[in-house]
Amino acid sequence: MLKEKVITAMSGIPMLLFTLAMLVLPVVGIVYAAKTAEYGQKPVVAIVAWILVWVVDIICLCGFFSVQPNNGVVLTLFGQYVGTVVEPGLKFANPFYTKKAISKRVRNFETSKLKVNDQDGNPIEIAAVVVWKVVDTADAMFQVDNYENYVHVQSEAAVRNLATAYPYDSHEDHIVSLRGHTAVVAEQLKTEIHDRLAVAGVEVIEARLSYLAYAPEIAAAMLRRQQASAIIAARQKIVEGAVGMVEMALDALAEKNVVTLDGEQRASMVQNLLVVLCSESAAQPVLNAGTLHH
Repeated sequence: MLKEKVITAMSGIPMLLFTLAMLVLPVVGIVYAAKTAEYGQKPVVAIVAWILVWVVDIICLCGFFSVQPNNGVVLTLFGQYVGTVVEPGLKFANPFYTKKAISKRVRNFETSKLKVNDQDGNPIEIAAVVVWKVVDTADAMFQVDNYENYVHVQSEAAVRNLATAYPYDSHEDHIVSLRGHTAVVAEQLKTEIHDRLAVAGVEVIEARLSYLAYAPEIAAAMLRRQQASAIIAARQKIVEGAVGMVEMALDALAEKNVVTLDGEQRASMVQNLLVVLCSESAAQPVLNAGTLHH
């Protein structure tokens, strides 16, 4: 694999002045040679020489190129990689070098909305924003046919693969989901895209989901399912908390000897406390003015 080789090119300003001077000088020489022909001299050789100088000078004009800030110009000679010029300014190199400018600036793009199935098989729509830049111009130039198109295609492939690896949503903390664990998902997406684009000399700076939703044909049904799952998860938390509070209340009553309860009374108290703690509406207590055995 080729790796970027940074080289230094000749400054273009002195060469530009020299080339312009050499463009004017043959004109003067040809005019002078034509005048000498009036005196019987043969200026053919001189004229041909000046024309050759002019042709060479015109060829030298092909050696000038400019390097923009944070860009690189890849130089090749008859198919062989020579190096990359990264120093900005007007430069001059061998006129026969092929020169290709590649931007090393930070760029970003948003993938199209992809319709895929998540880990649970539910159809979802997903898109991502990818921030990237070229760090190796040689790889970008020679390892892939079109590095920009390669970035787009591989990014969409990584997003599609990510969507199938995780469920859309989960109410359990230990299960990573696309909607509930955005930071983890973003880091996984960045890592996968970076691994795919490393061959093209591209570094992925950031990758995050920009759009995530159920597919329209199941959106309503999945919304009801999501609401039901949320209610069930909330009920589980309420029951767990209620059981803990009942246990704490019975232990406190027994420890402080407030009242002595037999098995049936304990069961009745547990039932009443659970009804009060787990009910959606406020409980309406019925006061018993008699004894506990009433």
